[in-house]
Amino acid sequence: MADIRVLVVDDSVVVRRLVSDALSQAPGIEVVGVAANGRLAQAKVAQLRPDAVTMDIEMPEMNGIEAVRELRRTGHRMPIVMFSTLTERGAAATLDALAAGATDYVAKPSNVGSVQESIARVAGELVPRLRGLVPNPGGAVAGRAGASPTAAAPRPAVKAPGRPVVVRPAPAPHPVRAVVVGSSTGGPEALSRVLSSLTTAPAAPVLVVQHMPPVFTRQLAARLDRLGPATVVEAAGGETLRPGTVYIAPGDRHLEVRRAGAETQTVLTDGPPVNYCRPSVDVLFGSAVRLYGNELLAVVLTGMGADGRAGCQDVVTAGGTVVVQDEPTSVVWGMPGAVAQAGLAHRIVPVSEVAATIERQLASTGAFA
Repeated sequence: MADIRVLVVDDSVVVRRLVSDALSQAPGIEVVGVAANGRLAQAKVAQLRPDAVTMDIEMPEMNGIEAVRELRRTGHRMPIVMFSTLTERGAAATLDALAAGATDYVAKPSNVGSVQESIARVAGELVPRLRGLVPNPGGAVAGRAGASPTAAAPRPAVKAPGRPVVVRPAPAPHPVRAVVVGSSTGGPEALSRVLSSLTTAPAAPVLVVQHMPPVFTRQLAARLDRLGPATVVEAAGGETLRPGTVYIAPGDRHLEVRRAGAETQTVLTDGPPVNYCRPSVDVLFGSAVRLYGNELLAVVLTGMGADGRAGCQDVVTAGGTVVVQDEPTSVVWGMPGAVAQAGLAHRIVPVSEVAATIERQLASTGAFA
């Protein structure tokens, strides 16, 4: 298989060298060029046709957000991974970049003792993402010139290994009293589309695990809250679940639910990562199914890995309902693909139909009315 060809874009000579060294040491990855700002990156992309780009955010002449927007406007579809800081400002800018068409992001190393430690940390974050986002090195192509950022967004559609997809028969009719959602790579934009497409505030509480670090989840919740009829908050722990409210798991905390008398409340825990993730989709789904049983609707959106598959098995065993995003509209069909290929999905739908599917389930006691 050909190497994954990467363009590194950053205005700092030190950071360009650090990222280049981290990637060059990884088998199967080649750094084919560097650029010091977004404007130079445009020319380099046209010249080198890389399989992927790593992009700094704050740069002179043309910053990373503007560069992403322009690359997508001119039809370039290769994955773009933002290199961001773990600050309020960095989180806000990263979410802006994702909205402009960036594919994913990694955090710049901080409080690291040596250059080698920094290189190792960058490699640990970037290399798995690049390998997951570029399943076919050399296959990156430019899309239609002038396409919108949404239309030109990358769609690697990376399948999870496993059996062919078999859609489960619909479960027995039952009401839905809670909705749980899991997402990762590509999730912020998928969640934006879902929540902005709701026609009314959901008739049940919605709990979401999006794989993100602290600060980022707070910013994400604030942005999602502005998009549709649902109230969206970052879970603080101890809240009583209310219909019409979406609770986002905070970064680095597991989100669970528990009974408190006649009410159900959120619980935040610091247990070990599950599937290398905290928060974990499996932790949330497993907790919710113990309380709601067959009256639970689980939704798995785009994301890398298989977090959520075990939780969906619990939902199916209890008689609940599982919906996953389809392959063509997923940035990475890892998490939803793992569920679908395990035969756990009752319905596989494009992201544009997820909101309507949730609303139909909440409004009906039948199976996919």
